Amino acid sequence: MPETTANFQATENIGDKHKLLGLDNLRAIAISYVLLFHYQFFGHPAWVRKVARFGWSGVDLFFVLSGFLITGQLFATIAKGGKISLSEFFIKRFFRIIPPFLVVVILYVSLPSVREWGHLSPLWRYLTFTLNFGLNLKEEGTFSHAWSLCVEEQFYLVLPLMFLLFSYLKAGKKAIYVIIALFLGGFIIRQWNWNHFIVPVLDDDNYGAYWNEYIYYPTYNRLDSLLVGVSIAGIYTFYPKIKEWINARSNWVLLIGVVLLVIAGFICKGYSTYNTGMWGFPLVGLSYALILAAVVCPSSFVYHFKSFVTSWLATLSYSIYLSHKIVIHVTQNWLSSLGMNKDSNLMMLVSMIAVVAAALVMRYAIEQPALVLRNRILGKIKVRKELREAVAFES
Repeated sequence: MPETTANFQATENIGDKHKLLGLDNLRAIAISYVLLFHYQFFGHPAWVRKVARFGWSGVDLFFVLSGFLITGQLFATIAKGGKISLSEFFIKRFFRIIPPFLVVVILYVSLPSVREWGHLSPLWRYLTFTLNFGLNLKEEGTFSHAWSLCVEEQFYLVLPLMFLLFSYLKAGKKAIYVIIALFLGGFIIRQWNWNHFIVPVLDDDNYGAYWNEYIYYPTYNRLDSLLVGVSIAGIYTFYPKIKEWINARSNWVLLIGVVLLVIAGFICKGYSTYNTGMWGFPLVGLSYALILAAVVCPSSFVYHFKSFVTSWLATLSYSIYLSHKIVIHVTQNWLSSLGMNKDSNLMMLVSMIAVVAAALVMRYAIEQPALVLRNRILGKIKVRKELREAVAFES
């Protein structure tokens, strides 16, 4: 039976305190998939490589979630007739992202023994979030997974400015054409990069590194997943009839998303291929977007699925993402020196336990205090704003 509009307010105000079980489940899936994908580059049981082949798409799921959640906050402000505060937006992003990130950067810079492989990129590239441009994985493999954080930070920098521009130009719903243009532009740019940077090195031994550098890492090639996340947030905020239509058929939408994801898996059978870069990226993003659109609907069976494990994995996902390579590398080196086989299931189990334990420490020692400080600063800003409004009203 279709939900009424009154029963379907859950996705209208997506904010830091707004928790949906469906989103927690997706975050848990995303970080688990990324963990499996990266674990295959350390010592690992034979079965991991088979299961983790498509694990790189977990990053795309994170992109979809970011596009949905971050723009959902901005859309909600606009829908209420409010004004977007750049200071509030960047304060939220700073205290959520930067403190744990800086801790991990300090560890990598000060303790060479924790570096997993290759060299560390120049420090300025991490601090300016430009690592994903010109990253040669063969030479600078340490903390290379920060490339995706760079994509998101660049997205966070540009997004609110675009919102203000659209507001100034009174573009309204016409802004959808910008999303379409960017989405189609991704195909053109990837095709151009393939022809100019990849085709000449198809027979090169370093082909995989070139593919990562020119196709996989650059922001302009990876906007698909972010854009579809933005689109779902826009639809759910400004098009309630479409939102209700999806809610009434959420399980079917979920099924379609899963089927498309399976198809994407076959298209992306080879990681560094033309099909993966050209067609795989947008199809993966679309698949995860449909799954996201379904799981935030109250009529979806996933919406009400509650699990202690997925909830905690979701909470720890950022800390896990930042620190997991350090923890796996150090754990395997230490235990292998004691005689444990790096390729054993036991080594993998202990490594994963160590990853979660380290994330717990980072969560409560770094993330939580930073968020408390953020809330205090935002609270003071809110009080000052209310005082100014009160004075202006009285005068």
